Order: sequence, then C-alpha cells, then structure tokens
Amino acid sequence: MTENELSKIIIGCAIEVHKQLGPGLLESAYQECLLYELKQKGLIVKKEKPIPIVYKDIKLDHGYRIDLLVEEKVVIELKTVERFTDVHLAQVLTYLKLGNYKLGLLLNFHTTVLKNGIKRIIR
Repeated sequence: MTENELSKIIIGCAIEVHKQLGPGLLESAYQECLLYELKQKGLIVKKEKPIPIVYKDIKLDHGYRIDLLVEEKVVIELKTVERFTDVHLAQVLTYLKLGNYKLGLLLNFHTTVLKNGIKRIIR
C-alpha cells in the first residue's frame, strides 16, 4: 500500500477512536485504541518505535520514539493539546528526516471534531 492509501485507513481508524472516546483522555489511551483499530485492519504497527540520531559517524540512541509507525511507512504522532504549535510540527518533521520516511500524521484528540485535529506532513 502507498502512504496515501495507508493515511486514509489511519484517519478512518482515528475518527472511529475519537467517536467512541471523545476528547479529554490521556494521549496513551488514544494510542492504545488506535493501535488496536489499525491492527484490526491487518496493518503492521510498531508502538513507541525508537529512532536513533546519526551524527557524523556515530549512532546515538537518544530516546526519541515515534508514537506509532504503520507499515514502516507512515509516522503517527498523537497529541492531546489545545492546538498544534510549531514544535509539534518540527517534532514530526524530525522523525521523518531521521527515519527517512515520507509521510507523517499529527493527530490531536483534544478537539470536538477530529478532522480539525489532523495535520498531514510530507517530507
């Protein structure tokens, strides 16, 4: 599947989670429920995938972790914030760069309508 095909499935699953739970929970609750929904669709999903920093000739396991990585192609960063900031966008862009991925989805579950909390980030 392409990144775009995957993103449609991911967004559909995220909307389902949001419909069921609504806003107001911890990020970890949404993460577990989205992980469940994506696996129910038969997708390979890694949770809290470590991503190292490569600096010159060394690889530093510095503690960066992607919330969810779908099919080794799409980075998902989950938030429960009032609104996205430039730092949130930069975080996803950094993950895309470090992991050499093309597409990231920034999902904010702290919204009344989830479509207002979705940001596609392309590298």
